Amino acid sequence: MEPLKHECGFALVRLLKPLSYYQEKYGTWMYGLNKLYLLMEKQHNRGQEGAGLASVKLQTMPGEEYLFRQRAEGANAIQEIFGKVYHTIGEFSQEEQSDVSFAEKHIPFAGECYMGHLRYSTTGRSGLTFVHPMVRRNNWRAKTLATCGNFNLTNVEAVFKAITSKGQHPRLTSDTHILLEQVGHALDREVERVYRIGHVEHGLDGMDITHFIEKHIDMSNVLKKTAPLWDGGFVMSGLSGSGEMYALRDAHGIRPAFYYIDDEVIVVASERPVIQTVMNLTYDKVEELQPGQALLINQKGEHRLEQILLPADFKACSFERIYFSRGSDYDIYRERKALGHCLTEQILKAIDYDVDNTVFSFVPNTAEVAYYGMIEGLNDYLNEEKTKALLQTDTLDEEKVRSIVERRIRTEKVAIKDIKLRTFITEGNTRNDLAAHVYDVTYGSIRRGEDNLVIIDDSIVRGTTIKQSILKILDRIGPRLIVIVSSSPQIRYPDCYGIDMSKMKEFIAFRAAIALHRERGSEHIIEEQYRKALSLRATSKNDFVPNVVKEVYKPFSAEEISAKIVELVKPDDVKADVKVVFQSIEKLHEAIPNHPGDWYFTGNYPTPGGTHLVNEAFIDYVEQDWHKE
Repeated sequence: MEPLKHECGFALVRLLKPLSYYQEKYGTWMYGLNKLYLLMEKQHNRGQEGAGLASVKLQTMPGEEYLFRQRAEGANAIQEIFGKVYHTIGEFSQEEQSDVSFAEKHIPFAGECYMGHLRYSTTGRSGLTFVHPMVRRNNWRAKTLATCGNFNLTNVEAVFKAITSKGQHPRLTSDTHILLEQVGHALDREVERVYRIGHVEHGLDGMDITHFIEKHIDMSNVLKKTAPLWDGGFVMSGLSGSGEMYALRDAHGIRPAFYYIDDEVIVVASERPVIQTVMNLTYDKVEELQPGQALLINQKGEHRLEQILLPADFKACSFERIYFSRGSDYDIYRERKALGHCLTEQILKAIDYDVDNTVFSFVPNTAEVAYYGMIEGLNDYLNEEKTKALLQTDTLDEEKVRSIVERRIRTEKVAIKDIKLRTFITEGNTRNDLAAHVYDVTYGSIRRGEDNLVIIDDSIVRGTTIKQSILKILDRIGPRLIVIVSSSPQIRYPDCYGIDMSKMKEFIAFRAAIALHRERGSEHIIEEQYRKALSLRATSKNDFVPNVVKEVYKPFSAEEISAKIVELVKPDDVKADVKVVFQSIEKLHEAIPNHPGDWYFTGNYPTPGGTHLVNEAFIDYVEQDWHKE
C-alpha cells in the first residue's frame, strides 16, 4: 500500500568456459552478459534509483583495458546501462562481433566476469558517484577492485576510524566509498604478501611474478581482515581486475543470497526464483549462501565456500519475505499464504463472525497471496459452520440443505490500482488530492449500507495512503464497516540493515503511542527515555545498549495502539466504521519459521549497531518533532 525502499539487489556471473564455447553452443559469446541482464531485470523491484554493471576480461595484454563499467541513475537505469553496452558492441561490424578472438581482444564487456547492482538508497545520498559497482583502480590488475552489495552498515564511523588510523585518507565518507577503501587496502596487502612469496621464495620477477600473484591471491584473507569490523545486514560482493570474485553474507543471515554452479557458469543473486527463472532450474538446484559464509572464485574459475565470520544468532529478515522478495519463490509463496491464513480468527472477531454480510478483498498487488491464504482460512471456518448446521438439523429437506451448503465466502476485487502519482508535484494540497485517486473501486461490489468490507494489505507503515486514499475511496461504495488487515504486525521500530524505514515519526504505530501518552498525561516517559538515550551515547558502539523506544510502547496493549491508529487515519468525512487488524508476533513466526528477524516489530535488534541507531532515531525525533506536535 505504501511503497518502501529496499537497499538493493545484486548479481554475479562467472563464465567457466572460453567465450568460444558459448558462441558455439548458444550462438553468442554474450551469454554471460545476457544472463546478467536477465538477473538484474528480474530483480528490478529491489532497486529503482540506479543500476550499474562491471565486467573483467581475463585475456588482455598490458596496455589494453580489462575492466569495464557502466552506471546510470533513475527507474530505467537497467535499460539505460545495457542499452549503452549493447550500443557499444553494435558499433563493431557483424563480422567483428562474430569473431570471438576479435571480441575477446577489442570489444568492451566481452569478458568472463560480470557483476551487476540495483540501488535503493537508505542514506538519502544520491548521484552517480554513489551508484555501484564502485571501482578502485591500480596499475596492478590484482590490486584493481570493483565492489557492490546489498547492505547498510550501522558502524561506518568505526570503519572510517580503522582505515584512517592506518594512514589512509578517503576523499568521500559514504559507507560505499569507505568500504571500497577498506577492502582495497586489504587487497593491496594480500598482493604484497603473495609478491614476497613469489620474489623471495621462488625468485620470480617481471611478468612471471605478476602471473604468480594473480594465480595465488586468496580473497578470504582480504575478507577476514575487513569483515569482522562490519556491523549490520549485508551481502558484500567484489571483483578484482585479475578475475577474483567473492560474495559474503553477514553472520546473522539478515540479507539473503543464493547461488548456482555447474560446469559452464557460476551465478549469484539476491533471490532464489530469479536464478531459477533465468537459468531454467528447479528449486533444489539453487543453494543458499549461509550466514558468515563466502563464495570465493579464483582467476581459474575454481570456487570454494569458506566461513569468514562465525555464524551468530540467526536473524534472517522476515520483512524480506512479507514484502520485498519475489512471491514466485516456492517458500515465500507458502509463507505469504500462511500469513493470511493466520489472521482468520482476528478477522472473524472484527466482523462479529458475520461472514454472510461481509465482502473480502485485497490491496493490489503485493497482498494478493496473503489474500488467498485469508480466504482459505475463512473457508475452513465456514465449512465447520456448515458441518455443524447439517449435524444439528433434525429434519433435512432439499431447501434446508441448499441454504446451508450454498453459503459462500464473498470475494470481490474491490480496490484497483489506477494511476501512479507523479512525484514532481510537491504542493501539499494538490499532492494529497491526487493521492486520493491512486486507487479506484469497483462500484456495486457490495450492498450499500448492509455489508462489511475486509481488505488485506501486506503492511501498514506510515498510514498516509490509508488516510489520504484507501479509506476515502472504499467509503464511496457504502460499506457499513471497513476492516483494514495487515499481514504483518505493527511496524514500531526503524530498520538499520537496509530498508528505508529510519525516522520514528514515519511509523503510524509510534505516532499512535505518542498520542496515547499525550492523551493520558504520561509525556514524562518520553523525556525520561530521551535522557536515557543521551546517556547511552557514551557506550561503545560494539556493545549492546537498551532499546529505549520499547519503554514508549510498554504501557499500551497492541489493541490500544490499533484503536488509536484508527483515530489517526480515519478521515472526518468517512461514514463507515473502521477497524484495523494486525498480525500477531506469534503468528508471524508460525507463518515464517525460518526467518526470525523481527526487529521492525519487537525492537530486538541482532547487532549492537541496531540498538545504537534506534536510540539515535528516538533522539532525533525528540529534538526535531516532539515539541512541534
